[in-house]
Amino acid sequence: MIGEKEVLVLFSGGIDSTACIYYYKQLGFHVQGLFIDYGQKSSKHEKTAVTKLSKYFEIDTQLIRINSNLLIKDGEIQGRNIFLLSVALLNFPYLKGLIALGIHSGTNYLDCSEEFVKRAQEIFDLYSNGNITIDCPFIAMSKEDIFEFCRMKEISLKDTYSCEYGSDIQPCGKCLTCKDLLKLYEIKNENAQTSFWD
Repeated sequence: MIGEKEVLVLFSGGIDSTACIYYYKQLGFHVQGLFIDYGQKSSKHEKTAVTKLSKYFEIDTQLIRINSNLLIKDGEIQGRNIFLLSVALLNFPYLKGLIALGIHSGTNYLDCSEEFVKRAQEIFDLYSNGNITIDCPFIAMSKEDIFEFCRMKEISLKDTYSCEYGSDIQPCGKCLTCKDLLKLYEIKNENAQTSFWD
């Protein structure tokens, strides 16, 4: 039945949202992606990653471009996830289903917390009468946990992109996301059997 197993994944082309795509496909959901170019420095590289990964996972991904004046505080973009969720809700094509975010624990970002998701869901409930749910399958997991999930499931990460500064070469070593990547590369190098990032 339409709407029973529908999920729209906010897809940035990074490790977390890529893991989300795999996660829902394995659960038998009809998965769609939504990439939003809102003026982030990394939009060009993210879009390239999303295009490649959408083809790899055989999903349809809608690309949306929105002009914005970003206020960035210590790496956190003010209003980012509530904005992304609102755009996803506006573009959700079904009366019932999930809108998914790949947020995880281990950050100080206010919009990467269970409290944020709870409050955002209250707004969603007003609009959808409880029929559209925000789902964050990795919210209790660390970045390392998600990396391990990808390793265990043999999810290829070679086409992912995660640098917040839009660097041509990642990890840049400066943004918070790339600092996480450096830790993950160290984990990879400790295990010569790990080849899914090549």
